[in-house]
Amino acid sequence: MKQFVVAALALAVILSACEREARRFESSSPTSKSVTVTMSGLQPGQSNPSRGYDPHYQENAFAISQGKRLFSWFNCVGCHAHGGGAIGPALMDSEWVYGSEPANIYATILEGRPNGMPSFRGRITDEQLWQLVAYVRSMSGLVPSDAAPGRTDTMQTGTPEGRRDNENPRMSSTPPSSQR
Repeated sequence: MKQFVVAALALAVILSACEREARRFESSSPTSKSVTVTMSGLQPGQSNPSRGYDPHYQENAFAISQGKRLFSWFNCVGCHAHGGGAIGPALMDSEWVYGSEPANIYATILEGRPNGMPSFRGRITDEQLWQLVAYVRSMSGLVPSDAAPGRTDTMQTGTPEGRRDNENPRMSSTPPSSQR
């Protein structure tokens, strides 16, 4: 009797093991399913400057100083010469060809502009882009002076952003490159 119980128990274990080991394969291959991988918040299509915008970037000293660092890292200095203008337009005066509102600056950096401004779409995160927007606005005194950088870590090229007078930006009718 004991041998019969042991044999029945062994048979039950074997049968349950067979069920556990059964493999069920799907008929479709994994490559036939569409997979979307998102690397950043920037996606192809129409840009939406209000998406991700936080007005506190304009009042946040850390965000503005990060924007200042990114301004050098992305070589914006090469064309805008620390905001005074060179190949690109000046960013510390009252004439703004494409507008001085955060959404206008966002669109300019993201999409680029004719006659030289490259597009940074896919090369910069949304947070970095808004930090750059805040810094660009600080160059014309369009952010609170207590949030704007009070000194620079590079060669002094002009009055620090925190000590500049506020400009009243107005739309310019022609881009600077067409005036030459």
